[in-house]
Amino acid sequence: MRAIWNGKVIAESDDTVVVEGNHYFPRESVDESVLLDSSTQTTCPWKGQASYFSLAVDGETNRDAAWYYPTPKSAAAQIQDRVAFWRGVTVTD
Repeated sequence: MRAIWNGKVIAESDDTVVVEGNHYFPRESVDESVLLDSSTQTTCPWKGQASYFSLAVDGETNRDAAWYYPTPKSAAAQIQDRVAFWRGVTVTD
């Protein structure tokens, strides 16, 4: 699977975990150079507290377009150390 935004592959792996229709990529498969820390956090009742990254590619920023669960609840343990994408990021195989 590949995650692409603004014409750049930002993550690539054949080991994604699909939860609620979203592919969670292993953190090590994500291009760290495009990630910007964000202070945004949200809470899912069964996964726990999510943190976000914005993406920066070729001078453009996609705010809070990636999220992860630093310490997911036990029901979502399979997404520990994984990142998912939205907001215009194309995930394809």
